Amino acid sequence: MAARRAVGTARRAGDQAAQDEAHIAVDRAKHALGERGPVWWSDGAPDLNRHTVRNSPYAAWYAALHPPSKDEEPPA
Repeated sequence: MAARRAVGTARRAGDQAAQDEAHIAVDRAKHALGERGPVWWSDGAPDLNRHTVRNSPYAAWYAALHPPSKDEEPPA
C-alpha cells in the first residue's frame, strides 16, 4: 500500500518522475504477491479470466441471477 500511496502523492504533486518510480514499485509488489507474472498454481482448471460470463461454463448460473428485463434481449 505504501507504493500505491506514493503514486497518489506523486500524482497530486505533479511529479511525473516520482509517479513513474511509484508505479514501478507497485508492479514489483504485485509480482511479489503473485498478482502478476506467471501463474503459480496448477489445478488443471482452464483460465476463464478473459471470458465474459455468458461465454463460460457459468452462463446458466449467471443468467439465473440476472434474468433479463422486459426491455432487454436475452444474450446470444
